[in-house]
Amino acid sequence: MLRLSAQMCKQSFALLRLPHSTNKMPRLQLVTRKMTQQHQKVDWTTSIPTGAKDKEKITALGWFLLLIPATTFGLGVWQVKRKIWKEQLIKDLAEQLHMAPTELPDDLSHLSHMEYRLVKLRGRFLHDKEMLMGPRSLIRPDGVETQGGLFSQRDTGNGFLVVTPFQLSDRDDIVLVNRGWISRKHMDKETRAMGQSPKEVELTAVVRKGESRPQFTPDHKEGKVYLYRDLPKMCASSGAAAVFLDAVYDPKAVADNSPVGGQTRVTLRNDHMSYLVTWFSLSAATSFLWYRQIVKRIPF
Repeated sequence: MLRLSAQMCKQSFALLRLPHSTNKMPRLQLVTRKMTQQHQKVDWTTSIPTGAKDKEKITALGWFLLLIPATTFGLGVWQVKRKIWKEQLIKDLAEQLHMAPTELPDDLSHLSHMEYRLVKLRGRFLHDKEMLMGPRSLIRPDGVETQGGLFSQRDTGNGFLVVTPFQLSDRDDIVLVNRGWISRKHMDKETRAMGQSPKEVELTAVVRKGESRPQFTPDHKEGKVYLYRDLPKMCASSGAAAVFLDAVYDPKAVADNSPVGGQTRVTLRNDHMSYLVTWFSLSAATSFLWYRQIVKRIPF
């Protein structure tokens, strides 16, 4: 267009320079004819590409990439449902810990379906087969857990759980009872002789299950200290049935330096909030990238 305009201007100036005489008219007609021919040869095309509409269409690959934000959003919704389910389960277990205790069933195998249920039992402790499990921090009667760990030396927060075989009255069965928490300085049973009564007692306990060996935790060998509820080896060394009970806190039964009961921990992890935040964040980020790259076609 600019070139054509320039040519027309040049030819116009040339016309102005022509002498105004009648005998020069043929030359003027010739210049006019050339301008008309050049004007007819111009191809007036637009600057819009003919395939622009085709480029605006989302390809099959673009629709396939939409699966990424859609999938992460679905996983986030699933984690919301899992969070609601886990919170309800924890609530139900907490309610079971406050229900009225039931009698210990005659068939001990029924206890496998009664975890966190309160049961009553009567018998006597076999203190000569006592075992320790830990280290563990102390759960106080008000429910607050003290700070203690494997390398902590504070007696007020770090110690062990005393697990003692319990001979049931009027039957030959022996079960394992977690009597409660003791500090490190009372690991030796001689330092808490007042709590080693051989008399028959009646107590209330919480039904628990055994634990699998945690990752990186060494396997238990022969000894009296266990890192977790290793029921097969605990029962093999004590002759007890595969039943583990946590004694509840009883202020009347606590003598000087005796184990502190009520050490039941509801060990249910609830990390679903962090999971759902992660999935929804990924969904939002990938949705933005898909819209920017596939729909708007804005390069980075």
